[in-house]
Amino acid sequence: MATVFPQTGTLTLATRQSELAMWQARHVQQELGMLYPGLRVELLGMTTQGDQVLDRTLNKIGGKGLFVKELEQAMLDGKAHFAVHSVKDMPMQLPEGFALAAVMNRVDPRDAIVGSVRSLGDLPGGSVVGTSSLRRQSQILARYPKLKVMPLRGNLQTRLRKLDAGDFDVIVLAAAGLLRLNLTKRISAFLPFSESLPALGQGALGLECLAERKEILDLLKPLNHKVTETCIRAERAMGERLNGSCQVPLGGHAEQHGDYLSLKGFVARPDGTLVITSEMRGDAREPELLGFALAERLKDEGAAEILSALWPPTTPG
Repeated sequence: MATVFPQTGTLTLATRQSELAMWQARHVQQELGMLYPGLRVELLGMTTQGDQVLDRTLNKIGGKGLFVKELEQAMLDGKAHFAVHSVKDMPMQLPEGFALAAVMNRVDPRDAIVGSVRSLGDLPGGSVVGTSSLRRQSQILARYPKLKVMPLRGNLQTRLRKLDAGDFDVIVLAAAGLLRLNLTKRISAFLPFSESLPALGQGALGLECLAERKEILDLLKPLNHKVTETCIRAERAMGERLNGSCQVPLGGHAEQHGDYLSLKGFVARPDGTLVITSEMRGDAREPELLGFALAERLKDEGAAEILSALWPPTTPG
């Protein structure tokens, strides 16, 4: 791989090929262009296994890593210098030799209802809700056990087409993707954290590169948003301690308030019959300690029982 000198030359950015992923890649391309006018950023669009296998839910085919493995291989093969991911799609632990070079400013982390109602409580019993995650499924069924939750896979446009075709009464998606693609009008309502805690890292973009490429790490560092990064570190530490994956229904969200962080988290049974939720505050200078501490509190309050039934999964996610 050719050496990249700061602020000059050409960088190749690996990305998934969906419309949303390409928007994210072009956003990174634009931000780097403003920082370094002499730098050229080329996009390498790729299809991952997670994009190809759409007839099964993520927890049954290998989890979050299926959206990033091909991009990481492109970096190992010298085809790309770095990659952009939705942080929520990244495994809690990066493979050896890779680094999270920057976490960009997070947009709205909430889940959103797309459909004809402003509250899931307005749906009659038996209504079909489409969602792509056990996290959402467990929280929806905990609050609205009379609803029917069905798996919904595919890129954002595919999911919207399935709703419009009448396959579902409503669907629940991450608001960030709809906002980024200027599809705000499709949002019926935003779900509050009290009803649906988001995926860890939801709404944030992460830039990944090989850990040994110090010049690329230095080049990407100005794109890092410190507050978002701090919150993400707390969330991912919680997920790591809980062995978080697509096989485990869990979520959480951190916010920074001056010199301290607040972190909410939950672990649930997939059918929503048991949901363990807790919240803690901690020093913003030590976000991982807060994440670890909340994970242990959740375990003590009943999450350990849930995790013992779900973990270890057949494949990591």
